[in-house]
Amino acid sequence: MTAHVPVLADVLLAELRLDPGAVALDGTLGGGGHAQLLLDAVGPDGRVVALDRDIGAVEAGRIRFAGRPVDVVHANFDAMRGVLDSLNRSAVDAIVLDVGLSSDQLADASRGFSYESTGELDLRFDTSVGEPAWRRLERMPERELADLIFALGEERYSRRIARTIVEERRRAPIRTADHLARLVRRSVRRTPGLKIDPATRTFQALRIAVNDELGALERALRAAPDCLKPGGRIAVISFHSLEDRIVKNAFRQDPRYNVLTKKPIRPIEAESRRNPRSRSARLRIARHHVGTTESAAGR
Repeated sequence: MTAHVPVLADVLLAELRLDPGAVALDGTLGGGGHAQLLLDAVGPDGRVVALDRDIGAVEAGRIRFAGRPVDVVHANFDAMRGVLDSLNRSAVDAIVLDVGLSSDQLADASRGFSYESTGELDLRFDTSVGEPAWRRLERMPERELADLIFALGEERYSRRIARTIVEERRRAPIRTADHLARLVRRSVRRTPGLKIDPATRTFQALRIAVNDELGALERALRAAPDCLKPGGRIAVISFHSLEDRIVKNAFRQDPRYNVLTKKPIRPIEAESRRNPRSRSARLRIARHHVGTTESAAGR
């Protein structure tokens, strides 16, 4: 059973303004929570196109939505134009991207996303392509590793962490998530009141690098306007500042977008208590430019 709880569900649907019979694209199927919301909104006469890089999510989605108006496709969201072409669809009414790691992936002990996992440190969303994170750790020079952890994890102790990793791999290979997490915790000075695990930023950096997450997001945001009908809307939910900055800049700098959220929409306190994963969520909405500007006042 899926562990996924869709974040910002009510505000997302209100902002997308989907009518019955509309067509929506969910670029990150995951556990199917947002795809279900979209399907409920467009009704039996509408259609949802759901993409995911994770074959496990795709297989589960095909079972969950069997016999319903949902096309489940194994693809990254930056390939949305090609996916729509393969389905003979020129454009959709709405696009939703829930960026980053899903709750189901975090719960899968065999993938290494959880810091306590004794499974292989893989961190790939699509295990059929690329190389696992442990292999990168095995070959990266210390300075390159430190730069990666600093740039993609925004980790101030990146050089100390990289040095510890390089020293450890001379003695024994770092193949599991819990092994890496112990090394990072040993390297990072604990800050009183810090709510996140000291390993969080290092794991984030490795995961982003292994999956080219920021590059994929940039490509998807360039492709999205050509996949939207005039006036169609795109909603992007991000979970850290690197992602949010890319979304903000793309929406503001690409003339094909009308920005509808001056500032990102954040979960209310009740949702954060009910679903702790939503605490860091940021939602931004834009509309495919049709020559008019909709006010973002009050956001």
